[in-house]
Amino acid sequence: MSEAAPGLITVFGGSGFVGGQVVRDLARRGWRIRVACRRPDRAWRLQTSGHVGQIQAVRCDATEAAEVEAALRGADAAVNLIGVLHESGRRSFEALHVEAARNIAAACAAARIGRLVHVSAIGANPESDSKYARTKAAGEMAVREVKPDAVILRPSIVFGAGDGFLNRFASMAAAAPALPLIGGGRTRLQPVHVGDVAEAVVRAVERPDAAGRTFELGGPEIMTLEEVMKLVLRETRRRNGLIPLPFFAARAIGSVAQLTALVGLTPFLTRDQVVSLESDNVVADGAEGLAELGIEPTGVEAIAPAYLWRYRRGGQFSERPETAPA
Repeated sequence: MSEAAPGLITVFGGSGFVGGQVVRDLARRGWRIRVACRRPDRAWRLQTSGHVGQIQAVRCDATEAAEVEAALRGADAAVNLIGVLHESGRRSFEALHVEAARNIAAACAAARIGRLVHVSAIGANPESDSKYARTKAAGEMAVREVKPDAVILRPSIVFGAGDGFLNRFASMAAAAPALPLIGGGRTRLQPVHVGDVAEAVVRAVERPDAAGRTFELGGPEIMTLEEVMKLVLRETRRRNGLIPLPFFAARAIGSVAQLTALVGLTPFLTRDQVVSLESDNVVADGAEGLAELGIEPTGVEAIAPAYLWRYRRGGQFSERPETAPA
């Protein structure tokens, strides 16, 4: 596979937060890109990421094998970014993390597509109490069964402008007098920048020596949930309190909050998300990661101020000396 004339790549789930950055980076490398997603109308912003005709959005329900095969027709490589953080109707963890992953890998194998990059998640574990983590692990196994040379990437929590991580905490800080520290805020996280994840995807596609390997992607710092909350409060110049919330209480709240998904709304918390927080989300000892792909990770504090300022009172014009609790 030549970087000078790389060819056509199909990116499943390319209209999302991580997908948008992946598409932009692939376009800069000269790839022609087919963005396969359920709602092509939501991918219109990607058209400006490349030259005229370089990026094409097509409708594809990855749980339908025939639609996957059509989306891969003529492709030289593929990336699977499909994933959800909560279930809603037919968009279940099993359907999107396992069934769709199997369809994509099987179609790639049948079409003899040279490289498939499957994006999973740190914490993928077939024995986890979290359904999200179990189905992520099952998806990896389904991919490996039919396409052993696929590259699997497991990012930790992904941050960056437009994320659902720091932005969520910041919006909560702007609306509530206190923030809940689930499990006392002791869960360890290793936030990874969206730009680093996208670069990892591109290198996994283009490097022949990446075939068949699994990489865990984490940033340069391991932070507790409490430290993340304090960073958000500091950058948004808020004085909100931090209230410890035991896991059992958070699970109960999540069980009720997730009911909003029944009417098409995104729940602010689900029981499964709480269960996931009961385990650390960091790169495992001895795992290959960004360094093996030649990527220097970007820290949270280098990026977060560039987009969290809008949650301050007065936005960019705020000069109030408020600081978060030490």
